[in-house]
Amino acid sequence: MIRAQAALETRMLLRNGEQLLLTVVIPTLLLALFSTVDIIDTGDGKAVDFLTPGILALAVMSTAFTGQAIATGFDRRYGVLKRLGASPLPRWALMAAKTASVLVTEVLQVVLLTVIAFALGWSPHGNPFAVLLLLVLGTAAFSGLGLLMAGTLKAEATLAAANLVFLLLLVGGGVIVPLDRFPDAARATLELLPISALSDSLRDVLRDGAGMPWRDLGILAVWAVLGLGAAGRFFRWE
Repeated sequence: MIRAQAALETRMLLRNGEQLLLTVVIPTLLLALFSTVDIIDTGDGKAVDFLTPGILALAVMSTAFTGQAIATGFDRRYGVLKRLGASPLPRWALMAAKTASVLVTEVLQVVLLTVIAFALGWSPHGNPFAVLLLLVLGTAAFSGLGLLMAGTLKAEATLAAANLVFLLLLVGGGVIVPLDRFPDAARATLELLPISALSDSLRDVLRDGAGMPWRDLGILAVWAVLGLGAAGRFFRWE
């Protein structure tokens, strides 16, 4: 049942033009544009080496948080969750299926962005296991926050809030603009955000060849526990 529901969720996502714009087209365009056009100062080295880790983090956020929050919010509004909750599919299995759909989509995103980055001259380094662990924890953190938003706000409010958060974190999360461009006080706060922890740690590993980024892993783990815990407690199915 989980496999069938996950396949359905994935097909629905891939057929949704707005979701594809958010999860595939925007990250791809940002990577290609800012890697080839000298618009922002990304510091020493090739721009693609700085941008690719941040764009991978953005892809995780766009799918696990923004896309999932909007889709789940409207499923809740139209009574889809209520009907599925009354079906033989347990509610925990429905959440598992949604999570599996997110992971499948992220795999497709990572493959596509990696191919494009290599074509643009990307030279990654570091431990693949550290990258995998960061992506999994980042997915858990953003999924919890997305489900929390979808399960507590009205669908229209979720749509507006999720897109607004996406834009704000795109600008202030270290994805494209380095965090050291911000004032020290603001930077100290921004570094605690899940998108900043994910993008900076991926950049440390993939560009600089750093070891396991324990501090950022800890930040992502805290966000994951808080987000999933709050979603499990406050999520409303109707």
